[in-house]
Amino acid sequence: MPNWIRTYVRLVDALNYRVGRFSMYLLFVLMGILLWSSFTNIIRQNALWTLEMAQFTMVAYYMLGGPYSLQLDSNVRMDLLYGRWSDRTRAWVDAFSIFALMFYLGVLLYGAVESTAYSLQYNERSPTAWRPYMAPIKIVMCLGIFLMLLQAIAFFFRDVARLRGEDL
Repeated sequence: MPNWIRTYVRLVDALNYRVGRFSMYLLFVLMGILLWSSFTNIIRQNALWTLEMAQFTMVAYYMLGGPYSLQLDSNVRMDLLYGRWSDRTRAWVDAFSIFALMFYLGVLLYGAVESTAYSLQYNERSPTAWRPYMAPIKIVMCLGIFLMLLQAIAFFFRDVARLRGEDL
């Protein structure tokens, strides 16, 4: 494989590894928010922001952690036939099916960018009592989808290299 492909795969893996490791700590942020919510409910002083902030934190957690999960191959797949195939057959199937994932992520990214542009242009706010701005979480979603697309492309390059008998 050309050096630029090796460099691309190495850089995308390093970036998604760091972002994924960071996103793991968002679980502690989520626990802190939910603990605060429980505490304020005990003293009968409901904090309006806790539920929605917990949802935003959870979205950031799985959107930024998704590419890392894909990188570690900890995603769920139907293993009825896949486990019985040879490595070469798996590489062929993966190289072909990754195009469906890239198409899906491309359409998803297009919609996310459009929605984020709308949020930024019109200062979109959530229709809840807390009324937070929606643009920050939509930007995080765009970033997560983009990183997932980069990781999918890196997987395609890995599959092609495996078919050629090389290792990336």
